[in-house]
Amino acid sequence: MFSKEMYELGAHSSVIREIFEYAKKRTEVVGKENIFDFSIGNPSVPAPEIVNETIKKLVDTVPSTELHGYTSAVGDNSVREAIAGYLNKTYGTSFRKENFYMTVGAAASLTITLTALHEEGDEVIILAPFFPEYRVFAEKAGMKPVIVLSDEKTLLPDFAAIENAITEHTKAVIINSPNNPSGVVLDEECVKTLSALLEKKQKEFGKPIFIISDEPYRELVYGNVKVPFMTKYYDNTIVCYSFSKSLSLPGERIGYILVPDEAASSGELFKAVCGAGRALGYVCAPALFQFVIKECLGKTSDISVYEKNRDLLIKTAERLGFSCAKPDGAFYLFMKSPEKDAAAFCEKAKKYELLFVPSDSFGFPGYVRIAYCVSTEMIEKAIPAFEKLAKEYF
Repeated sequence: MFSKEMYELGAHSSVIREIFEYAKKRTEVVGKENIFDFSIGNPSVPAPEIVNETIKKLVDTVPSTELHGYTSAVGDNSVREAIAGYLNKTYGTSFRKENFYMTVGAAASLTITLTALHEEGDEVIILAPFFPEYRVFAEKAGMKPVIVLSDEKTLLPDFAAIENAITEHTKAVIINSPNNPSGVVLDEECVKTLSALLEKKQKEFGKPIFIISDEPYRELVYGNVKVPFMTKYYDNTIVCYSFSKSLSLPGERIGYILVPDEAASSGELFKAVCGAGRALGYVCAPALFQFVIKECLGKTSDISVYEKNRDLLIKTAERLGFSCAKPDGAFYLFMKSPEKDAAAFCEKAKKYELLFVPSDSFGFPGYVRIAYCVSTEMIEKAIPAFEKLAKEYF
């Protein structure tokens, strides 16, 4: 009568969403101020003022039929041209508007890209820890996910393991830097090593192997950390970008796919992206927010708040005996569970109204993800709860 596969996805939401909904129910019982919800990556820092200013200006000056109407299926030409110009100025690239397909956020970018690439028998390598929906997106696109664990000490790619995982069926490797859930950033040396490995494997199998670079956290880095722009290092890169995190606009669902000219059969690949967008119903991203981001390129929310939260959480966790991977970007802390079963640890944390996400769904057991895109005041208030939890283990 209906798809059992889709029923299972609908009946069993992601662990992240389950905890998020649990938090709402607990709020009704004990009050919002007594729940320490670190479950979901929902930006807590307001969008930069230019976003609201731009919306007001557009509403006052642009005809309603244009502001809320259809753009071209691939996106508005002036918006795509502006994005190309911004990236060219920032990274020394030479993109054109024809390289960009506007999307309804990062999820649409990824599902469209995977669908566009898919041929019978294809595999996609996913580096763990990873955003859980990667597996869902890959399987729905018809690809077999091949999970490769990262190095446990550094959480950086294990290149020997990646090489062993690549076969004649490998179509792509998904990378995510800064990473969700670890906050780890792939530095230039790492990017060069991965690129060289994939170049070697392309020659060995006589076929392109694509990097799908998922980049919603590109600008969310701290200190002097730099995120290498992947197309500068590897020709067969497809960039999936979202403005959700950099501009604190997760509910507006706006992003893009970048298919560089250097990619194999780039013209045909871009048409396949257009076809996948059409087949999935992802044509014509919201016009209003296409026009908004055109005026906000290069702007970010106040990420210093996230850096302050990160430092406070790490200092607290390590003082209490917990072990953490120090994140250089994004807004997640990946903390090692003091017991083997991370889900059991999360259940104990609930006794103190601390809500973490166990790492099993991220493909990397034994850790918990703590989203610190919350108010600093909430973290400060949660410290006694962390102390009580720590006493159960140390």
